[in-house]
Amino acid sequence: MAKPPASPDLLRLPAEQLYAPEIEALKKEDKDPVPAGWQMSPKAALKFITGGKAGGIDITPKYIGHNRLVEVAIATLLTDRALLLIGEPGTAKSWLSENLSAAIYNDSTKVVQGTAGTSEEQIRYSWNYALLLAEGPSDKALIKSPVMIAMEAGGIARIEEISRCQSEVQDALISILSEKIVAVNELQREVPAKRGFSIIATANTRDKGVNDMSAALKRRFNILILPTPATLETEVEIVKKRVREISANYALSAQVPADEAVAKVVTVFRELRSGQTLDAKQKIKPPTGVVSTAEAISLLTNAMALAGSFGDGTVKEPDIAAGLAGAVIKDEEKDAAAWEEYLENIMKKRGLAWQSLYKACRDFLG
Repeated sequence: MAKPPASPDLLRLPAEQLYAPEIEALKKEDKDPVPAGWQMSPKAALKFITGGKAGGIDITPKYIGHNRLVEVAIATLLTDRALLLIGEPGTAKSWLSENLSAAIYNDSTKVVQGTAGTSEEQIRYSWNYALLLAEGPSDKALIKSPVMIAMEAGGIARIEEISRCQSEVQDALISILSEKIVAVNELQREVPAKRGFSIIATANTRDKGVNDMSAALKRRFNILILPTPATLETEVEIVKKRVREISANYALSAQVPADEAVAKVVTVFRELRSGQTLDAKQKIKPPTGVVSTAEAISLLTNAMALAGSFGDGTVKEPDIAAGLAGAVIKDEEKDAAAWEEYLENIMKKRGLAWQSLYKACRDFLG
């Protein structure tokens, strides 16, 4: 499970490399029993996700929300059931999946990305067809899927957006989750799973009905629904934390947006998402697209890039206005009208504190 040293040129590090000092500190102070195939105890894994201190090192919280949800997720991975994280876009499903894998097994890179084009071979195994034709079936010609690699090593495989996969691809998981083996019929042998093996899958609630999971497959998962942030303050804290982390990783030269700017962006997103103002006194026409927490993080990170490259390094209203229009208007005909309505009926009437952002948004629309 040892990883090569991370290169400073990498655009994005996997969680086990990004938080390597934290993982080592937690392992060093861990006095609780460590399950087979795990690198730390469940309590230490919980601290890695929710934050705390270990040996004088600050453990940054990776998930801000209900700690009980994280406890249930970790407890699930101790059993023979796989874990399915469901939620709206931006509820940190993939982020939680990656960090759970990093904490438990120190490898979050065994990933299958679910799409309409994902094949059964990507779940099970495939072949190097040049070698297969030249030499016939052999271990050398066998191409193992991330799931098979995790099974052999007793690790964790991740399947992102499982509901985007075709039904026959999803069903390939049933025997793996039930029998804990992959049969390689061409080699007349089976690949059994070692202790510690599990699967963490994610599904987007906006994809409901795309490729609904069968009841048989759902029974193999313990399903956890990750809620959107309950309060404005919680969502602001999540956005601020992730913007700081991403901007540091990209070495952006601009300052992190002020708390007031973050709160305004999150307020706009929460109101458009819910279809009403925060005080519930006025209805709002929602856009057709998803205005998620992840979109808010992306918007503010891009605003920092604009301010650092073409401004004085301080994020201003015009930097935010460009991102707001792009985040809301996904369908030119429908969303442009909804955004115009929000600007005129809500933002314009909010008082002096909102006027500079309103003017910047109006100027951007032209």
